[in-house]
Amino acid sequence: MMAMGPSYRVSFRRRREGKTDYRSRKGLVISGLPRLVARSTLRHMIAQIIQAKPNGDEVVVFAHSGELTKSYGWKGDCGNVSAAYLTGLLCGYRALARDVKRVVLDMGLRSPSKGSRILAALNGVLDAGVEVPHGDDILPDEARVQGQHISDYAKKLSSNLDDYRRRFSQYLERGLQPEQLPEHFFQVKEKIVSSFSKKSERGKRYDVRRKKR
Repeated sequence: MMAMGPSYRVSFRRRREGKTDYRSRKGLVISGLPRLVARSTLRHMIAQIIQAKPNGDEVVVFAHSGELTKSYGWKGDCGNVSAAYLTGLLCGYRALARDVKRVVLDMGLRSPSKGSRILAALNGVLDAGVEVPHGDDILPDEARVQGQHISDYAKKLSSNLDDYRRRFSQYLERGLQPEQLPEHFFQVKEKIVSSFSKKSERGKRYDVRRKKR
């Protein structure tokens, strides 16, 4: 039965649908900092830096885990913890390139859970050099971020080839042995880091040439 009376107020639609906690959103906006909005789907990870504006939110930086495959040779799943970290790392470097150095984490309606993909994305943003207020005890273990748990599981299954091939069929189709995921993780991470290092060097050389003129 719907409440009635002169003091009754209908909640905002997104609050009724369980999509937005407006009290939490207000606190994030009042902070004056851009928001790191990390969201996960079944197969992908999305990380964005969003700035609140009078006319609505403005997306300053965007990164999608699908870019890892297209641009950096990632052969693992795009929805696992390792991919979430790398997506956050990519988002963090792009944020620094746009001179965004400090943000606040926006988890939406999610509760912090150690080892989650959202916190793995946060870890990537932090390692890129962006400052985000957080507690160190909530960040995922390094071994999990690197995919060591997947590697260990693959080694256990390797004695049963049928189960092994069925469970890791997509990895094998992409040409990646799941036992080698941690090594592959570091290779892709290095590609991301070096790509932005090269951009930074090109920018410095361009600035030097302008000054000489």
